[in-house]
Order: sequence, then structure tokens, then C-alpha cells
Amino acid sequence: MPEAITQPRVVTTDAALALIREIQADYPDILFHQSGGCCDGSSPMCYPADDYIVGDRDVKLGEIGGVPVYISESQFDVWKHTQLIIDVVPGRGGMFSLDNGREKRFLTRSRLFGGGEACPLPPR
Repeated sequence: MPEAITQPRVVTTDAALALIREIQADYPDILFHQSGGCCDGSSPMCYPADDYIVGDRDVKLGEIGGVPVYISESQFDVWKHTQLIIDVVPGRGGMFSLDNGREKRFLTRSRLFGGGEACPLPPR
């Protein structure tokens, strides 16, 4: 039986990495939390790490550019078979997200895992 191909649960585009670095010039220690709906749809929200309390039931998906990415446990149950791809598009960021006011915003794209891919979670 062939060995499973390990894939990260979250990846990023070069454009998203550039915006992360731009934000880190103002806020060196940041994190992402994949929004679940309410005010800002399903946008990945970027916060100063010391302004956001990661909940006991939040799941760490991994890191992009050294920045941790979390999702709520209930959202993870829906997205557990998918790889999240953090990208950037023109527009306004979420109301409380650090990309707001920069005329570009983070956007989550996704693809289903398949073909023997393994997708373990990183240590919390």
C-alpha cells in the first residue's frame, strides 16, 4: 500500500505573505482566526496576538509565514477534509481584522484533500 502524502492544512499565496509582512511592520506578533460567518462572512481574520484570546476549543491548523492559523472546533468539523489557502484580493478587510483599510483583504480559498493525502494537525 502506498504511503500517504502529508499536506499542510493551511497554505498561503505570495500575495498573502506580502500583506502579512506589511501588517507585521505595524504589528509584529499576529495570528489568524478563520471566521465562521456572522459579521465578516468566512474571511480569515488577522489580529494582534495579544488582542485575541484563542479558545480552548479552537483548533490550530498550522502556520503561514510563521503566523499561527486557528479555526473554531465547529468550523473545523465542516472543513476537516479541506486544505485552506489564504490569499489576497482587492477590497476592504473585515471590520476588526488588521487588513482593514489597506485596500486589499485576505480571502480563504480551499481544496479537498484526496488521493491518499494525510493531513495531521500540528501541535497546539
